[in-house]
Amino acid sequence: MGKKVTIIGAGSVGSTIAYTMAVNGIATEVVIIDINESKSLGEALDIRQGVSFCPPISIYAGSYQDAKDSDIVILTSGVARKPGQSRLDLAQINVNITKSIIPEITRYAPNAIYVIVANPVDILTYTFYKCSGLPENQILGSGTILDTARLRARIAEYYSINLQNVHAYVFGEHGDSSFVPWSLGTIANVPIDNYRDCLAEPNKNLIPVLNHDEVESYIRKSGGKIIARKGATFYAVAVSVCHICKCIFSGADTTMTVSTMHHGEYGLDDISLSTIAIVGPTGVSGKLLAPLNDHETELLHKSADSLRNVMNNVQF
Repeated sequence: MGKKVTIIGAGSVGSTIAYTMAVNGIATEVVIIDINESKSLGEALDIRQGVSFCPPISIYAGSYQDAKDSDIVILTSGVARKPGQSRLDLAQINVNITKSIIPEITRYAPNAIYVIVANPVDILTYTFYKCSGLPENQILGSGTILDTARLRARIAEYYSINLQNVHAYVFGEHGDSSFVPWSLGTIANVPIDNYRDCLAEPNKNLIPVLNHDEVESYIRKSGGKIIARKGATFYAVAVSVCHICKCIFSGADTTMTVSTMHHGEYGLDDISLSTIAIVGPTGVSGKLLAPLNDHETELLHKSADSLRNVMNNVQF
């Protein structure tokens, strides 16, 4: 059975997602759409010329009509974040861009699962839900899946452990108000904060005590640091988005921190942000209400309030 993906936006993120999909055989057909048709043609051609060494795939530039029968549509188009600019600064500009795209793409791919990647991702996910008229399960944002990957990588560095053994999450906004619910984090089923003390090694005292503030600062500032140094972030987010697509195509539900609409979960309503969602072949099939302590619940609400402060000044 074919796996068709349409990517809207041929910038650094969109084209890197297309390339990563081709190399890893995640899709069998990829359509790249961009307002700059020359750019999408060039990106598709560049990738296509290397696919003889990859799993079979058809990849080409196209228009909205070519998105027909897409299984997944990935939205990366929008104004990119500049050095020193927060994701939320982009809100109204990228909301307007998203609103202009919605009727064009949903006309041809009404049954696709939509993965929103452009920033501010939580607000654009909310926009897509409010303006598209599509069922809620078909819409999700990449949310804090990249933040969660950064968190696990940093913890793995602390303890010199394979990051596959690390299970921890970033909740809330994909941005400055995100936070780590440390009470949920484990390494090999041992609570993260107890892991060092549980080691039987005689030199465990050489392992540093995990500094929560340092780790969370690392997560929040990573994107800005990369943008300041190389102008954009695209490799890690592309791998993260491809992971989402791979899980959708796998046929088995997977838990992940992606941005989804909330309707009473954790006391939140009519807002899209990241907690643990269950994602599979039908899109978002549910949520895992992992138990948060009172402080973590408070942080989640603060993150929601941060998003609302911006949303109150945006015209959807």
